Amino acid sequence: MIDTLLQPFQFAFMQNAFLIMIMIAVPTSLLSCYLVLKGWSLMGDAISHAVLPGVVGAYLLGIPLIVGAFCAGMFCALATGFLSENSRVKQDTVMGIVFSGMFGFGIVMYTKVTTDVHLDHILFGNMLGVGATDLWTAGLIALFVAIMIIAKRRDLMLHAFDPVQAQAVGLRVGWLHYGLLAMISLTIVATLSAVGIILSIGLLIAPGAIAFLLTQQFSRMLPIAVAVTMLSSVLGVYASFYIDSAPAPTIILILTLVFIAAFVRSNIMTRRASERQA
Repeated sequence: MIDTLLQPFQFAFMQNAFLIMIMIAVPTSLLSCYLVLKGWSLMGDAISHAVLPGVVGAYLLGIPLIVGAFCAGMFCALATGFLSENSRVKQDTVMGIVFSGMFGFGIVMYTKVTTDVHLDHILFGNMLGVGATDLWTAGLIALFVAIMIIAKRRDLMLHAFDPVQAQAVGLRVGWLHYGLLAMISLTIVATLSAVGIILSIGLLIAPGAIAFLLTQQFSRMLPIAVAVTMLSSVLGVYASFYIDSAPAPTIILILTLVFIAAFVRSNIMTRRASERQA
């Protein structure tokens, strides 16, 4: 019985899957809290889809795929900011146009390229096929992003809640703004090999939304989001071994179920509080 329960941990590819998810759970969950507070969920979605032409372009140029993905992500963020500031169109509309256009451009580029890299692995990841290079890339990016967020957590929190006040007290709002965008792009690059382009947005939205429903204090949101993401990641990879499913979608499904449970709990608590006041 015990041997059966521990069977997933006996395979090297499963060990790598557990390890890479534990590593990327930290930066994705930390960033998720700020994205939810700032209302930037669509920005994460836009950047995650926009990295596809960068990946294909990097393959054509013979440079590391992560370089192309990061450049494409930053181009999407900068283009969105420029267009929203210089037009009457709202930012969410601009983001929808930019990321859908870049994603479509990436698909067209991919169809014209002969490569051994399967499109499904780019879109949905190949967690069970990650190697040492993927682990080192994800680990270094996760460590860098986590250190930067922890070191600047108060500045980023003020910028998320009140950008005007942040500028009034002397914070470099521009650096915080584009620094956060750069960290989002880097984090998406770290998640590419594990969960791919499309599912990475789930890791950048769900943890922060769950933590937001479970607590009203931002200082508690960060550890709650990290704990929920790590637990869901481990359970998702573990469950996928027995139900013969892909690990990444299973993790996102578990996060969705946790969000529903947190939503129901929040509504019950709110209703009870209203009844007490009445």
